[in-house]
Amino acid sequence: MILDNFVKMAVTAAAEKKAEEIVILDVREVCSFANTLVICHGRSGRQVQTITKAIRDTLRENGCRPHHLEGERKGEWVLLDYLDFVIHVFVEERRQFYALEHLWGDAPRLEWTPPRLEAAGGGDVASTRTGS
Repeated sequence: MILDNFVKMAVTAAAEKKAEEIVILDVREVCSFANTLVICHGRSGRQVQTITKAIRDTLRENGCRPHHLEGERKGEWVLLDYLDFVIHVFVEERRQFYALEHLWGDAPRLEWTPPRLEAAGGGDVASTRTGS
């Protein structure tokens, strides 16, 4: 699967704000509402809000706005729905409790290389499919 540039931008923005354990799932074969799910977490509600803002701002600057946004004010689990892709940003405890990666265990994971600080282009998302 070749990822949408918006997904790459979102994942890079999350990584730049120190989002942890970023997982990208190709859910085209196992769900009807999106092609890609991105799951990550921050260590606090404030960091979750910061990650979310970075994603929203980066995508908005490039002409992409969420269809639906939920949970931003509380900062424990933020859902950003961009129709073709959905991003979940959790605090670590909520992520462990809901375990979305396991819920979507049949979906292949896409390998992602975090951006290097000196790299201008951001991270690379490979089309390598791996099992869970």
